[in-house]
Amino acid sequence: MNEQITGALFKRMVLHGAAAITAQKQAINDLNVFPVPDGDTGTNMSMTIATAVTELRKTQPATVDQAASVTASALLRGARGNSGVILSLLFRGLSKALKGRETADAAAFAAAMQEGVSAAYKAVMKPAEGTVLTVSRLAAKQAVDTAAAGETDLEKVLADAIRVGYATLAQTTEMNPVLKKAGVVDAGGKGYLLILDGMLAELRGEPMPEEADAGEPEKEKADFAAMAAEDITFAFDTVFIVRKAMADISLEPLRTYLNSIGDSLVIGEDDEAFKVHVHTNIPGNALNEAQKYGTLELAKIENMRTQADDLAAGKHVQSTDDLDAVEEELESAPAEEPAPAVAAPEKKYGFLAVCAGDGLASVFKDLGADGVVSGGQTMNPSTESILEGVNKIPAETVFVLPNNGNIIMAAQQCAALTEKQVVVIPTKTVPQGITAMMNVDFDAPDAQSITDTMTEALTSVTTAQITYAARDSDFDGFAIKEGDYLALEEGKLFGTDGSLDALLHKLAEDAAGRDASFISLYFGQDVQEADAQKAGALFEELCPGAEVAVLSGGQPVYYYIISME
Repeated sequence: MNEQITGALFKRMVLHGAAAITAQKQAINDLNVFPVPDGDTGTNMSMTIATAVTELRKTQPATVDQAASVTASALLRGARGNSGVILSLLFRGLSKALKGRETADAAAFAAAMQEGVSAAYKAVMKPAEGTVLTVSRLAAKQAVDTAAAGETDLEKVLADAIRVGYATLAQTTEMNPVLKKAGVVDAGGKGYLLILDGMLAELRGEPMPEEADAGEPEKEKADFAAMAAEDITFAFDTVFIVRKAMADISLEPLRTYLNSIGDSLVIGEDDEAFKVHVHTNIPGNALNEAQKYGTLELAKIENMRTQADDLAAGKHVQSTDDLDAVEEELESAPAEEPAPAVAAPEKKYGFLAVCAGDGLASVFKDLGADGVVSGGQTMNPSTESILEGVNKIPAETVFVLPNNGNIIMAAQQCAALTEKQVVVIPTKTVPQGITAMMNVDFDAPDAQSITDTMTEALTSVTTAQITYAARDSDFDGFAIKEGDYLALEEGKLFGTDGSLDALLHKLAEDAAGRDASFISLYFGQDVQEADAQKAGALFEELCPGAEVAVLSGGQPVYYYIISME
């Protein structure tokens, strides 16, 4: 019978829990199909708790507070995957509840388990039931109920929690359609219960388990062949740690942004750092945004679609665990010669565009641009950045499309800094740049004829842009309030409104008045495709004679960039 958990006992409980899940990690891997079929939940959870084992073995915690704090801090930094981050949050909340305690009795430990569940639910943007969250929540509730009924024996309280946890686990198959399709229980939930099993075994004085035989047949295994890579909406499993710029920095704006570009978002933090897990198709954007809140320390990115395909085919699944071998192979290979500072000419003409947004970059490349420099409104690239782009293009003459009035002069400075001939086409907007590229004759006899044709094309397009007001102001007869939507046309304020749809309607009417034949709507990173398609339908309705295209620009700042020709 145990009525108090000391620091030393808590340490041994965590070590035993780690051994329990490590022994069964492959069985957990074989269950994993939610949130995506990447098959590594057992590995992630066992490696996550292993970081706590490493740190605990370096200490002799005098109190349960100290032991729980060391565990939580190590788990935060060592968390791998969605399941690992949630596990770290469960222990983070538990540690918070045990703060200041020398020992913990049954009631205190049960309350701490429940605090851990609260921390996990708060951190997960869209909690899904039928997962480890459900299992941990109902297990903790039972622990609290048992302790509240007067039970002081920690073994009985934890055993009751585990009993209810396993009953809940059995129901997860019916709770979650993905699990039902694969015919298994939730992998994260089972992993968590295995850790609790180990902790209970330590309370009972039982020996630690040895790692399971790799050849041992599994009783339960997910049907990965039934799970298609197409079931995965967001391809990249992205996990990273950032050292905070300030201890009290708010991560809510980051949480909102990450939720807009992916799913399965979990953020864990302490006073020094925060850890993020998110599934997204643009992991680079996630990392860049996070660096506004501190210094990036570590990142892991894995393609879950290729992992799912390999699992279904019975192949080896590539993961970041393979990187050590890859690094060793690369380091043993002869070093490559550094690339020349200026690419040798392989053709007469080359084209460089400046824009922000993956979609816009793709448009320029599809039209024949050899390179794209990232930049635009509020983030004008330097002359050095443009020059670097020019020098990478293997052409005698490089035409530069600044696509912003504030970038033209910086681009023009490149002419004196390179041996290549640089021609700056004075495009002030992205639509002007796209129109210029569409009019290029790649077989023209000389650079001047290309320059004349591209420059002449600029007058055929009208550009409208929709952004937002950063502050209250009174401009050009418009009373503008912070947060209002602003429409610009040819660089001048066209209108302002609290409704984005209202501004789009006014611009569509304007396009109709111009008898535009071709209208392209490039929607930005903050616009959902469904909303953009509705905007396109509005233009089609009001401009029945025009050909309307809706394309993902991915640009920041502007909700829409609209080209009217």
